[in-house]
Amino acid sequence: MTNLFENISEKNMLKLKRILKSNTVKYRKNVNVMSNVNQDDFIALVDTGCVQLIFTDYDGNKTILEEITAGEIFGTLTSSIKSEEITCMTKEETQITYIEYDEITNDEIIKSDFYIIFIKNLIRILTEQLNTRNTRIELLTKRTTRDKLLIYFRQESQKRKSKKFSLSINYTELANYLSVDRSAMMREIKYLKEEGFIETNGKKITLNY
Repeated sequence: MTNLFENISEKNMLKLKRILKSNTVKYRKNVNVMSNVNQDDFIALVDTGCVQLIFTDYDGNKTILEEITAGEIFGTLTSSIKSEEITCMTKEETQITYIEYDEITNDEIIKSDFYIIFIKNLIRILTEQLNTRNTRIELLTKRTTRDKLLIYFRQESQKRKSKKFSLSINYTELANYLSVDRSAMMREIKYLKEEGFIETNGKKITLNY
């Protein structure tokens, strides 16, 4: 994952943050970070920790739209987080740096020698996250819980470059991420184990396909 300030010296990074009028905030676990954001158009960089964009429908059903980890970005220009149905919750202790979007075109930063580097980094991050979203779309287009699980496990295996890996989320979060009923998902995992497709030990998964 590309870092937003990659190939920019610490001195220039501090200067850049000043020009961008950035604001860094630390949050505890399970905090809705949007309640502390005032500006309309912003980019938020997750410095450490993790946040989840969660959609809650009228019946109270939750779907994890996206999980954003250290080095990744979110904001009003990349996600529909102004919707009242969407919350942005910290999964653990998290530090976030907020940047006002309008400041990215500030004359002072445009004239700096590291501006192009910053913009290239921003575009790379957006491209990487777009690829991740496309992968999620592939998963959600599957009709059955079994197919969603098999695709998800395969994606995680490819990401970790190993047939053995540990889930980064718990099973309740996985059901929300796949947009399926948790009980139905756990039954399907049981069937996949009995049929020899996978082996599990808690959150540890081994693929046999």
